[in-house]
Amino acid sequence: MRAQQVLLIFSIAMLASFAGAFAYRYVYLQPWEGGALSATQGMSEGTSSQSVVGSPRPDFMLGSSTGEQVSASSFDGSVTLVNFWATWCKPCREEMPMLLGLHKAYAPSGFQVVGVAIDDVQQARDFAAGLGVDYPILVGSTDVMAMARTYGDLSGVLPYSVLIGRDGIVRWTHLGELKEKEMTRRIEELLATGS
Repeated sequence: MRAQQVLLIFSIAMLASFAGAFAYRYVYLQPWEGGALSATQGMSEGTSSQSVVGSPRPDFMLGSSTGEQVSASSFDGSVTLVNFWATWCKPCREEMPMLLGLHKAYAPSGFQVVGVAIDDVQQARDFAAGLGVDYPILVGSTDVMAMARTYGDLSGVLPYSVLIGRDGIVRWTHLGELKEKEMTRRIEELLATGS
């Protein structure tokens, strides 16, 4: 009976996540009558995450796609982008090659991308391997959804990204697909200031 309850809760959570991703993709990003509505017009930046910007990053302990346990403190001292994603999320998949490029370009300067997948371990591992992703991929289900909420994703929509300074303070959050030009600017600013 207990296993059935856990399965039911997980199924409901996954359906809610799918519904959120669908609503974001097809409501906020689709042209509306009388003009296009961009992702940033439908919601102000940080709408779902204002409470975490300027705060110390929440702690976590999650399993990686390689089976290791990884904590938030593993990335202390680096400018870190925590990117919540899933293999079934189209904008998540579309931004990953760009994230990989930024990781490779800025890792020598102290930048770290951490992918956090709300997914099946094998699917996340296979997808990341297919792209040649060499940054850490953490994987989970309800534990990752709870972590995303503590990092400010109150809407449960993917992709969701959090940029953390070297000092462990959350500097910026973004709901939706990331743009390379903006990410490059933000990464370079944090690396230059040493925050």
